[in-house]
Amino acid sequence: MINFNVPPFTGKEIEYIKQAVENQKICGDGPFTQKCSEWIEERTKTSKCLLTTSCTHATELAALLANIKEGDEVIMPSFTFVSTADAFVLRGAKAVFVDIRPDTMNIDEKKIEAAITPNTKAIAPVHYAGIACEMDTIMEIAQKHNLMVIEDAAQCILAEYKNKALGTIGDFGCYSFHETKNLSMGEGGAILIRDEKYIEEAEIIREKGTNRSKYYRGLVDKYRWMNYGSSYLPSDMNAAYLWAQLQLADEITKARLIRWEQYNTLLQPLKDRGILELPTIPEGCTHNGHMYYAKAKDVQERTELLNFLKANGVWSVFHYVPLHSAPAGMKFGVFHGEDVYTTKESERLFRLPMYYTLTESDVNYVVSKVKEFYHV
Repeated sequence: MINFNVPPFTGKEIEYIKQAVENQKICGDGPFTQKCSEWIEERTKTSKCLLTTSCTHATELAALLANIKEGDEVIMPSFTFVSTADAFVLRGAKAVFVDIRPDTMNIDEKKIEAAITPNTKAIAPVHYAGIACEMDTIMEIAQKHNLMVIEDAAQCILAEYKNKALGTIGDFGCYSFHETKNLSMGEGGAILIRDEKYIEEAEIIREKGTNRSKYYRGLVDKYRWMNYGSSYLPSDMNAAYLWAQLQLADEITKARLIRWEQYNTLLQPLKDRGILELPTIPEGCTHNGHMYYAKAKDVQERTELLNFLKANGVWSVFHYVPLHSAPAGMKFGVFHGEDVYTTKESERLFRLPMYYTLTESDVNYVVSKVKEFYHV
């Protein structure tokens, strides 16, 4: 069986976790958390990175910093994971879904402005598969209408838009280090903060509403309850696991990109014959090989293909069911405009195995079975 995903492992993780235990500092914001945060800040050029227990919690923290409240509206795509919407509906806001672009599966930037109302507070673009949304247009719209931009960059570590790291262009960016991502700490994430004026408030909310971070830096003699907050800090043992992978981040990304290109080359004949649609990488976008997806003719063909691959030892999957069609999506959100592509394209899309240790022969085998299904 060729698995769909195998969590990355570099060999140093256990050693670093052992060091964290020996340091007797296994709670949040220990030495490894600091190393990881500084690495991300240096590589992305963001003002501040704070590790969190998940990308979901990073997005919740961003929603609090953006002062999202009951009655507000946040514009986002429906083709995304539930966390994109959850973070805002937890604050009492309405999720306003707009259609996607069929080429990238990202939010259609041309549909955003028509969805803006006096209640709109923010735009939450999702960079699907580590491929950037059209951020220049989105930022222009946000500036024109005085809206916050919270990037769901869960899949985007080391991906860029016009030489800017994804997650650093909007007011806040949110990364995931879940076991399915390019770099992992099991469960974990990070919030990237563009404007320094939000850093102190972010630290307070992340530290259960206290100024504990300032206390540990020796800036106050005791820490106090300053604001509402929660516990968004990951264990330093989780950060130790992530640190091993950050040290090899370029190698891991390069390996994934090699397999991505291999898929793309080997499947090109199916694209040329009009059998499959393959990913589009717009000009100015640098992706990170997070996933390789393709599109079958329709949902029936996709189902038959996935069953065929599974019967032949290949674990391939479809992706998101559009949020606006889910019970909670209908309760907490509304689709603005016409659903031209969101449902249709999501029902065609399938994802092929992709992970750090995937081999050349693995990809050759996967593609051979796809071609066998299509009698090519």
